[in-house]
Formats: sequence, C-alpha cells, structure tokens
Amino acid sequence: MTFHVHDLSVGPIADEAPVVIAVHGITANGMCWPLLADELAGRRPGVRFLAPDLRGRAESPADDDHAGLDVHVADLVALAREHGGRAIFVGHSMGAFVCALLAATHPDVAAGVVLVDGGLSFPFPPGLDIDATLAAALGPSLARLSMTFADEDELLTFVSTNPALGSLLDGEFGEAARTYLRHDIVRGEDGLVRSSCSLDAVRADGRGMLVHPRLPGAVREAVDAGVPMELLWAPRGLFDEPQGMYDEERLAVLGLPEALRVTQVPDTNHFSILLGAEGIAAIGDAVERHLDA
Repeated sequence: MTFHVHDLSVGPIADEAPVVIAVHGITANGMCWPLLADELAGRRPGVRFLAPDLRGRAESPADDDHAGLDVHVADLVALAREHGGRAIFVGHSMGAFVCALLAATHPDVAAGVVLVDGGLSFPFPPGLDIDATLAAALGPSLARLSMTFADEDELLTFVSTNPALGSLLDGEFGEAARTYLRHDIVRGEDGLVRSSCSLDAVRADGRGMLVHPRLPGAVREAVDAGVPMELLWAPRGLFDEPQGMYDEERLAVLGLPEALRVTQVPDTNHFSILLGAEGIAAIGDAVERHLDA
C-alpha cells in the first residue's frame, strides 16, 4: 500500500477473518480508532481491524495534485481487496462521506457500512465560498494546520479550546484522545511542532464533501445496490453546541431510504460519539449487526 495502515487487531487473526476498515475525519488520523478496536475485540475476538491514515494525514503524505475524496475511495477499495475483497466500513465525519461514496461506486467490496455523524449531504448554493465554509465549520481544527507550537503540550492546549475536544481530553478516555492527537504532530527543523495534515489535501477533501456530484445520492445508490448501511448521529455539534450536523427534521427532509437504519446516540457531540463511552458502545453494536448479517 502507498498509504499507512494501522492494524489494530487484537490477538491472533485468521487469514479468513472478517475485516473492519475504519475511516477517520478530515483533520484526524487512524489513531482515533483504538477504543473501538478494543471494544470490538472484547465482543468479537478474531476480527481484523484496520485503520488507515488517509493521504495527507499523519504517516500518509498526499500527492501534490491530491484530487480529493475519490483518492481515498480508491485506496480503501485496494485495501479491502488486499484482505479478502470485502470489508465492513466504519466512517466518522469526512470518513463517512468517503464510505458512502465507496459503497455507491464499489458495492461489491462493502459488506456493510456504518456512517458516524456524516455521510449524508445537504444541497449547497452555487458560488459557495468553500474556504470560508470550512473555516466556519472546523474552527480550531482547521486553524491549527497553519500554526506552529513550542511543544506538544502547547498544541494540545490549543486543541482543548474547542469545548467538544477539551472535555474529552479531561475525561475517562483522555489518554486515548491525546494519543490520537499526538499522532498528528510533527517537529520541524526549526524545533517547533505542527500538524502533519496537508492543508491542500484538507481543502480538496472539504471541497469534495460540499460539491462532489455523486455524494447527494450516494447512500440511496448504495442501499439500492444491496449494501447494508446505517447512520449513527450525535445531537450536538463540532463545538458541543446544541445543534449538531443532523436532527430529526433535517433527516426527514433528505428522504432517506427505508432500509437505512438511523440511530441517535444520546448525549454525544461530533467527537464524543467516537471517543466517548456511549458512542463507542453504539458503534460496536452497529458493527456487530453487520457481522451477524
């Protein structure tokens, strides 16, 4: 593979073991998934759990002409085929959009898909300022990509200014959250630390999330092709604000296919649905359902 993949499997894994591939968000990396890998190993020993660093993040550099979401789809299809040809895909945030595209364009490799607070698109007006939209949506997560810090602690302090992440760093799984964030850090020749994320790759991927022509119909297309899919959504947002990405009214407007299972994960925000106890349990339940299918 030309991108880095973390094998987070626990214990001996047979060649024919079921495969779960976990796909992170737009400024994240594959080390956001060990909590889920451990949860799943406790429930279903012997599952192969793979979590790549998508191109432009952590240990996977982006090409100079990074073309956006389709690059990640191609990488994930190749990864699934390297490990038996089919996998259950779990995607968080941007990773959910990538998984939706993958399921629509390559239904043969998707044994099941779990979308975690992402993957369902809303229409955007023509002429949208994409950079401004990303800056407003991502806040400190995007700002840190062009900043430098004296050391890791200073960077983590900046990240914690987002209340959704700050509460996680101080919570039960704070060390897991810090390990994930540290995997993003690189030290330059000037001795300062910075994010490993490629700003150009993030912009290209963000543009794809907003205007990719196939995304608005991707979930329905995948479901119609027979891919089992479900959505888990957080009621609170990226900054722990009361309005999350989805709510009952917004989901109703989208006219979702009946076969798509939709579950609100109570008392979670966009990050705690992935790095908190309630979210990990809910994602574990969803993956188990696909393993049993």
